[in-house]
Amino acid sequence: MPPPKTHSLLSALRLPAFRGLLTGSAVYFTGNAMQVMAASWLMVELTGSSFLAALVQTAVFFPMFLLALPAGVLADTTDRERLIARALKVQAGVVVVLAILSVLGWSGPATLLIFTFAAGCCTALLSPAWNTGVADAVPRDDMPQAITAMSIAWNSARALGPSIAGFVFAWLGAGAVFVLAAFSALAMLHQLRRWPPAAHAKSPLPPERLANGTMAALRYARHSPMILAQLLRTIAYSGAGSALWALLPAIASQQLQMGATGFGFLMGCMGTGAVAAGLILGRIRAHLGLERLVALGCAIFAAAMVMAAFVRLPLVIFVGLAIGGAAWMAVMATYNTATQTSAPPWVRSRAVALHTVSSLGSFAIGSALWGAMSGVVGLPATLCVAAVVMAAGAVLGRWLPLRVGAMRDVTPVALWQELAVKHPPLPDDGPVAVELGYRIRPGEAENFLHAVQALRASRRRDGAGFWRIYRDLQDPSRYVERFIVGSWADYLHQRARATLADEELEAQVRVFLLEGVPVTTQHYIAER
Repeated sequence: MPPPKTHSLLSALRLPAFRGLLTGSAVYFTGNAMQVMAASWLMVELTGSSFLAALVQTAVFFPMFLLALPAGVLADTTDRERLIARALKVQAGVVVVLAILSVLGWSGPATLLIFTFAAGCCTALLSPAWNTGVADAVPRDDMPQAITAMSIAWNSARALGPSIAGFVFAWLGAGAVFVLAAFSALAMLHQLRRWPPAAHAKSPLPPERLANGTMAALRYARHSPMILAQLLRTIAYSGAGSALWALLPAIASQQLQMGATGFGFLMGCMGTGAVAAGLILGRIRAHLGLERLVALGCAIFAAAMVMAAFVRLPLVIFVGLAIGGAAWMAVMATYNTATQTSAPPWVRSRAVALHTVSSLGSFAIGSALWGAMSGVVGLPATLCVAAVVMAAGAVLGRWLPLRVGAMRDVTPVALWQELAVKHPPLPDDGPVAVELGYRIRPGEAENFLHAVQALRASRRRDGAGFWRIYRDLQDPSRYVERFIVGSWADYLHQRARATLADEELEAQVRVFLLEGVPVTTQHYIAER
């Protein structure tokens, strides 16, 4: 009997490479959190506007919406170590310049938003490569624990970073906070050099181009029910929950009459709750299951927003935000785990990027919308509307169920049979039409059609832009499956993306074939 699965973080922390990468992540996340806190509070001091303070969150996270998917393609197809290192160096330089401008008193609202946006672009470019590099440092069975540990590090940073930044800001000013944030990027660069991510396996296939790789990721998400459900659920949850995060500066200054230190402590309370949840999340998830955990997290976070709208007692706010932070982390880590474990290696960085686009892109847009709404109807009404939206999003599980991918869903298989092509086309030639001919047993037409329809999603998910099944009018026992791929290179990549689950689907189709009659395959190339 195999040993029972462990839900302890220690299984991942025993690995030196993972510990090193986790340490670098924690320092980097802390520096980023300090930078965001200092930028948000500096904006409040410069303008007194809750809308502009909320725009700082948008400047931090909107680059994820713009760049995360191209960054995911680069992470899947290029040298991840080089990509991460270059982004970290640029980010450190940008933040140092912002520190100098702040010390000289030249950091107005526009300058603050522009440099914050530039630093966010660097984070967006490195995140998919870094996240998959960390996940690759542990066995697959430990991946949920590794993702949870990274979430703990991120949320610890949200607890510790703003608190540190609040004291440093009050003592030395925003410039000193930005300098510390730049050093955190260099610390992560040091850990990257010590524990570089594994190189991609060498492939005889032509490399994917950025545009083709981006379209492949979008096509995969569109035709993978597991990935699509997780992304849509993430968008709904993050967009609604962004209200509380974005309006924390206004809550601190307008409702609780707090300064920079108090605002940092509010963010720290949410981060502390998230860390506490992460320590026991594996056991809670195993006990409740995915859907019950997500529903409970939505309800708790909605309650935290309502509490923040009306309660004026600081102690109650601190406790409520800590509980809300725990709920936030539990749900977001669950979505992240489901996404990463459901994607095969060839598209995993892009799946992480799509999760990032979904979560932080909707977070950035939501921050701006909730900030604008608060300027019109006030903080309490805005937070109540956001709470209603959050609670309503919990019912999406009825139509978009969550599940963690099985090994057969992500394990590649050998290529199909050797291609019977006398003169292979050039990689950019195409489109390519592929026809597979089937001869089925009498009386099995309905069962065959039901089985072969299951191939549609996998063909389109892995590269086909068109798919259809045809019946031969001259021979009722013969059916033809036809799909079209953009180019010869895309077709070669499609063949290499087949998984054990796809192989099982093809085996189910062959059950209905005439014995001794093989499946025939024909390839056609479009003439220019």
